[in-house]
Amino acid sequence: MIDTQTPERKPAKLRLKEIADKATQDAWDAKNRGEKVGWSASNFPQELTTAMGVPVVYPENQAAAIGAKGGGLRMCEHAEGMGYSPDLCSYSRISFAYANLKYCNELPIPMPDFLLCCNNICNCMIKWYENLALELKIPMLLIDIPHLDARICDEDRVRYIRAQFDDCIKSLEEITGKHFEEKRFREVMEQSNRSSKAWLRAVDYAKYTPSPFSGFDIFNNMAVACVARGLPEGAEAFEQLAEEYELAIKNGTSTFKAAEEYRVLFEGIACWAHLSYTFKTLKNMGVNVTASIYGPAFSFLYDNIDELMAAYSYVPNCNCFDRETELLVHDAVRNRVDGAIFHMNRSCKHWSGNLYEMERRLREQTGIPTVVFDGDQSDPRAFSEAQYLTRVQGLVEIMAENKKNRKDADRG
Repeated sequence: MIDTQTPERKPAKLRLKEIADKATQDAWDAKNRGEKVGWSASNFPQELTTAMGVPVVYPENQAAAIGAKGGGLRMCEHAEGMGYSPDLCSYSRISFAYANLKYCNELPIPMPDFLLCCNNICNCMIKWYENLALELKIPMLLIDIPHLDARICDEDRVRYIRAQFDDCIKSLEEITGKHFEEKRFREVMEQSNRSSKAWLRAVDYAKYTPSPFSGFDIFNNMAVACVARGLPEGAEAFEQLAEEYELAIKNGTSTFKAAEEYRVLFEGIACWAHLSYTFKTLKNMGVNVTASIYGPAFSFLYDNIDELMAAYSYVPNCNCFDRETELLVHDAVRNRVDGAIFHMNRSCKHWSGNLYEMERRLREQTGIPTVVFDGDQSDPRAFSEAQYLTRVQGLVEIMAENKKNRKDADRG
């Protein structure tokens, strides 16, 4: 049991930030030692690189950080000046700009010697990484994970993914000079499961009323689930986070520093460039995010290697749409939300293409009001403060009326 009350122990959120920062620094140190460093897709099986001791950084994480720190517009415009369309994902445009500039103030990362691509989170990522490979003249390794057309990842899909996984091991050994060891891989799998369980336990505490944390904490704390899920320190920090939330429930405290008048589900990636405005607008109206698919999606549970292959087929955008909608409805009901906010993300075409139907089904199956706002994950130009404010105000009015009607019905 972690003693969350020990004065010397840092809060879990600080430990998580330090672990994420260290992952980037470790890649820089490896680069300076002359080791091969890779750029990796966020949902590429990190168990592989962690087990082999292959240093990687994540362009999606970097692009989110650049957007949150105010550099998204500058980097997107630089990429557009290179000829890339503004219709492309802002993460990819920021990545193309960084590959060209090879530096930025917000979050510099070492240039890659190879690329690790996985299309379970976004099929457009293949063209993004293919173009980087062409421009930088470096190899790209792809693990193709087909979109699920059924609720269960069957044995044929598992074999298809496993064959690519095994081939990727051989290619990585040739590129990096490092070797794959089965024992070490199983150790990493164990730690990854431990981290995933702790992270899911932490976010699950949002089901309590009031929630022991602000829903935007999920966006701020989730990076380690991507960059250090297979390390003991990642698991320990997530376990501490879960215990801090459990203690907050017992003490009646919360990181959401306002009265929790309304609870909502937030569907989609955060607007990193407008994170403060989107959060404060909700907070000022007593609205807390208590359900989200995005953060928990970076958890993978399995008992063996074949189950690991299947687990990477169940991430958003790769999952069967009916199954994904059922999970959304389940979270909305379990976490007792009063409404839902859907981010129509200009960058994420596949995700946004399904959102209106997902919104309709959620509204019809749960009876809660929903709103949609336009935005982007890291390009600030696609977001309107006025539109967001108006949509949230409208949602709050409906939620307030619904709450009043329930109270009137209870009295009657």
